[in-house]
Amino acid sequence: MFPLFRTAAPGRRYVFIRGWKNMSDYLMQTYGRQPLAFVKGEGAWLTDTAGDKYLDALAGVAVNGLGHGHPKLVAALCEQAGRLIHTSNIYRILEQEQLAERLCRLSGLERAFFCNSGAEANEAAIKIARLYGHNRGIDNPAIVVMEKSFHGRTMATLSATGNRKVQAGFEPLVTGFVRVPFADAEAVEKLAEHHNNIVAVLVEPFQGEGGVNVPETDYLTKLRAICDRNGWLLMLDEVQTGIGRTGTWFAFQHGSVLPDVMTLAKGLGSGVPVGACLARGVAAETFTPGKHGSTFGGGPLACTAALTTLRVMEEDGLLAHARILGDFIRADLAERLQGQAGVMQIRGQGLMIGIELDRPCAELVKLALAEKLLINVTNDTVVRLLPPLVMTREDAVLLTAKLAGLIRAFLG
Repeated sequence: MFPLFRTAAPGRRYVFIRGWKNMSDYLMQTYGRQPLAFVKGEGAWLTDTAGDKYLDALAGVAVNGLGHGHPKLVAALCEQAGRLIHTSNIYRILEQEQLAERLCRLSGLERAFFCNSGAEANEAAIKIARLYGHNRGIDNPAIVVMEKSFHGRTMATLSATGNRKVQAGFEPLVTGFVRVPFADAEAVEKLAEHHNNIVAVLVEPFQGEGGVNVPETDYLTKLRAICDRNGWLLMLDEVQTGIGRTGTWFAFQHGSVLPDVMTLAKGLGSGVPVGACLARGVAAETFTPGKHGSTFGGGPLACTAALTTLRVMEEDGLLAHARILGDFIRADLAERLQGQAGVMQIRGQGLMIGIELDRPCAELVKLALAEKLLINVTNDTVVRLLPPLVMTREDAVLLTAKLAGLIRAFLG
């Protein structure tokens, strides 16, 4: 807090400040922040201003895949910052070209556009779909989206999102979206009978904000077939599921489907803001110079963060680790919570885990905080875990023990 007044330099007047004011009062109130701040981190642990350590099972909402303070990432960022931070997309950016090649080889897609966030990546996908439609002579192209989905908070992405809480107060929303239930391929199929202006399907392979919802294994296969029959683009929002979160580089790789467009962010830069929209085929050729852009997108520093993240994940075997550790956490939670009334389901893939309860459970976030554990609750009734991909087995045991105890006590 600021003092009531402070002394100015000699010969100057006193500077008075009216009243007391918290530093946080200068921020717009867009977040219901928890009453603590962290000053450093190591691996899956964060340290607050009082010196207390917290086990991080949220990873900045699936961002800090390499955990906190990873020495290889820190060294790469320091070296790049000392060499070059920003030029402009007016010129070639070598790190951007290297990252584009790396992501395309890992995914099987062909071209990449870089931006700064998941919302921007999804905006790019939406623009690709609309331009693709107009190029085919469709005046009012529409995109199929899902109930309970989340694609961002810009005007187009919140309009695509299937959550009224996100949309409320921002009407009129952007038009051109047709909504169906998630994991219901038949509902998508029926749309083709009544809509001749659909150009794409935009879907999360596994829903994150919607409650860690995992569809049947053939869901994307069915969507791929529907899109192929109708000439639609299959666009996957892998902002939360991508970059090893589910135990493969991208969640679609749990099957044999290849999308036309895929969006990435969150874990791609391990905390440095970077987003990407990848595409193949006609979708990869839809943008031409002047159709889209980003001042900061794909800068040397962000691309170095992403390249280092991918390299470390490969060197340290973090994809397999995420699969094995995720299986362990779900199984251990199931054992510890066996027979507990009120626990509906434990689900997920890799280190994207949801524990659904039979009642709203936002209170668990504060209860966990008191136990020096960082978790999240989404869709009101689902405890969501998104641990760093570097979390150790020892830390995972501590996580399951603490969380199971908290849930049992909360449910009574």
